[in-house]
Amino acid sequence: MAKKFSDLRAKMSPESQARVEAKAQILLAEMPLNELRQARGLSQKVLAEVMHVQQPSIAKMEKRTDMYISTLRSHIEAMGGQLEVVARFPDGSVKITNFSDIEGDSLQGA
Repeated sequence: MAKKFSDLRAKMSPESQARVEAKAQILLAEMPLNELRQARGLSQKVLAEVMHVQQPSIAKMEKRTDMYISTLRSHIEAMGGQLEVVARFPDGSVKITNFSDIEGDSLQGA
């Protein structure tokens, strides 16, 4: 019989629980769009309805390796998030603000 993860976790030492939590946070910090959508509990169909596009458009978008920032922003906002563009350098990070001024054109250039 399958065991519940919560039962297994309860038997782990506090150190092991902390390691597992740290690994989980790393995995959650970086993921492809399709996994992010699934983690948010959304189907392609539901996301397509929110974005006023057809479901195949969502599937195509999730497979792309290159897209307009406005397209990515609309995808993220449809999932309830907010897109920020950050440049990371050895001496620090800078949030790029050029793209935050774009309002109402979330599907243009797609």
